[in-house]
Amino acid sequence: VDRLSDDQAIKVKNSVVEKLVEAGVDEINLTFHLTSIYNHSIFEAFSKVVQKLIPQMATLENLLNIFNTNSGIEKSFLIDVVSKIYVATDSITPVDIQSYKLCCDMVDMVIDLSVIYGSQAEEILEGSFDDQSAAMIRLNNGTGLCLREVNRFLALVYILRKESFEKRGIIDHNFLVIRDSIRQVVDLKMGNRPQPKLPALPSSLGEGHAGSEHV
Repeated sequence: VDRLSDDQAIKVKNSVVEKLVEAGVDEINLTFHLTSIYNHSIFEAFSKVVQKLIPQMATLENLLNIFNTNSGIEKSFLIDVVSKIYVATDSITPVDIQSYKLCCDMVDMVIDLSVIYGSQAEEILEGSFDDQSAAMIRLNNGTGLCLREVNRFLALVYILRKESFEKRGIIDHNFLVIRDSIRQVVDLKMGNRPQPKLPALPSSLGEGHAGSEHV
């Protein structure tokens, strides 16, 4: 494949940084990302840019943290189903590019199956997810890859720990609560609703609650 090596890419990045400093833009708060069209790094970079434009990012992050902690979730992404950009992710574990790629592949699979079994591709791209849109795959390492619809354009895709499979009832309940809270945040961004409170969820790992409001 005709592509730069890692060392070459780093040299190019350093050269760009030096030229910008020489141009006098070093006082501007700039961030730089090494990306490639051959992997999902370009989507990750755009995701970080988009997140800086969302005022409610801290609230979304806290909601995913609560969901992960109380549901035995290893990692979760709130993904735009058209662009594959993740609007938010939890802050409990760092983003691993392979985990993110798996979640993007899950979105693609659900869209492809929707096209095969009735929906038109144009409808999918315009956001034809409904309240019942969901999928789960059990991976070779015993963990689960799950997708649940949040609204017509957003899906929560998460990696489920293998010991959490028997807690599906609690996880489903927790998801419905978190989904409602995320929808409130989205409506808040549109200026339609007041600031949502962080929910308290039953834990799949034992007793205990997280958050400030009982549901």
